[in-house]
Amino acid sequence: MDIDNLLNIGKSEADKALDHFKSELVKIRAGKATPAMLDGVMVDYYGTPTPLSQVSNVGSPDSKTLSIQPWEKSLLGEIEQAIFKANLGLTPMNDGEFIRISIPPLTEERRKDMVKQSKSFAEDAKVSLRNTRHKLMEFIKKEVKDGYPEDAGKKKEGEVQGMIKSYGVKIDELMVKKEKDIMTV
Repeated sequence: MDIDNLLNIGKSEADKALDHFKSELVKIRAGKATPAMLDGVMVDYYGTPTPLSQVSNVGSPDSKTLSIQPWEKSLLGEIEQAIFKANLGLTPMNDGEFIRISIPPLTEERRKDMVKQSKSFAEDAKVSLRNTRHKLMEFIKKEVKDGYPEDAGKKKEGEVQGMIKSYGVKIDELMVKKEKDIMTV
């Protein structure tokens, strides 16, 4: 690691934490049906676990329904089983052509649980940011001990702190937006 390249490395790791947080938030449904709700579902396609989106067309005809049309009708049963195994709390209905999933309305208690889950993901992302900051600060201190100018080291520490803080603000903003989305009936 090069001290001049330090911010780029830190930014890359912070971007990964933010992207992971965003991907986790997408999986939490806010009462509206979105194809992204089924992103983690893996279908047994001729013995190989394959993402649902690669063996079917997943759509949302309205805000309360998901429709899944497999490329091969023989996959209807496999897709149905995969949705049950994913433990998403959804019940697929197979009509021989499509699989339809009605998204039940969320109870107040369920909404609060989802907000808690979202906050947990936010905290995980912030822990990742803090770990990145710690690692970068340790590297700067080691470089200063090895002869890097101390005032330049302090400047780098300030830059790292500012960058990590800006990512923390982004996470907070996303969390507030998601909480509002979940709690809106």
